[in-house]
Amino acid sequence: MRFSVIFPAAVLLCTAVPSHAAKVHRGPTSGKHKPANTTTQKAMDDARATEIQTALVKSGYLPSTTGHWDAASQAAMEKLQGDNGWQTKIVPDSRALIKLGLGPKTEASAAPMPAPGTAADTREPEELGGK
Repeated sequence: MRFSVIFPAAVLLCTAVPSHAAKVHRGPTSGKHKPANTTTQKAMDDARATEIQTALVKSGYLPSTTGHWDAASQAAMEKLQGDNGWQTKIVPDSRALIKLGLGPKTEASAAPMPAPGTAADTREPEELGGK
């Protein structure tokens, strides 16, 4: 009777363990894993390149604009970043763009309007559509 209890338990144990022990761990060269950064930098739009180049010309870092992001533009941007003690990067970073006056645009219309008739409403009646 003891054999009838131990044998099925041993068979169950032997069939369960190999399924977990035989798990294959693949390395990063197996083709199953993708590199962390698979995206590549797209070319800069010519309109944006011209805008940045114009600002670089005004700042004295570039002699003229070409309308394309080229090696001279890259060198001028790296010089601007280096002069400010920043890490030089292949593409313009936000600090450099802000320094060139090309940062985020803020408009007065983005501020919330006060409720009509409140103390904060300083508009004249003509602006409100009245006389």
